[in-house]
Amino acid sequence: MFILSELSDLVRIPPHTFNIPIQHSITDELNKKFANKVISNLGLVVTIWDLLDIKDGLLKPGDGGSYVEVQFRCIVWKPFIGEILVGWVSDCSAEGIKVRLDFFDEIWIPKSYIFENCEFKQVEKAWVWRPDEDTEFFIDINEKIRFRVEEEIFVNIKPQSSSEASGLEEPTNKAPPYALLASCQTDGMGCLSWWD
Repeated sequence: MFILSELSDLVRIPPHTFNIPIQHSITDELNKKFANKVISNLGLVVTIWDLLDIKDGLLKPGDGGSYVEVQFRCIVWKPFIGEILVGWVSDCSAEGIKVRLDFFDEIWIPKSYIFENCEFKQVEKAWVWRPDEDTEFFIDINEKIRFRVEEEIFVNIKPQSSSEASGLEEPTNKAPPYALLASCQTDGMGCLSWWD
């Protein structure tokens, strides 16, 4: 679920941090830039683990900061395909179930990846699983659910130009930069309360 990844980057050290040790100021700047951000085809960066190599600082004319090339390791959240996770149901619709974790909201279980004999009830806004004719199990919002990771989806997000940023309307179907496609089809999956 958590992996240690090695990266390199050119970091600007602002002049007001010249009086503290370089390792601390570089780590602070790297955390500002990478922590809680998605790196395409890598995952969600949690924090900077350590610094491996720090090159000599370079100065640019007209800029008081120092530019340092750094090689570092960071902790990345990237669940593997087939990993079993537990989250909470945040939304139910006829298309599927949206699941959230404490720190990640973009998990989707499509209706084709839910148990057989499962149907969506519009009135209750919940999915109902019928393992036999007499039994009904509900998947409600805010219910704790166990699911299996099936696929990772990375989307490259283009930065907005100044003319696009000044517009007031937000795109309605904006895709997240990182999402998980999950399933809920085998024994032990689904709401934890079913299996207690």
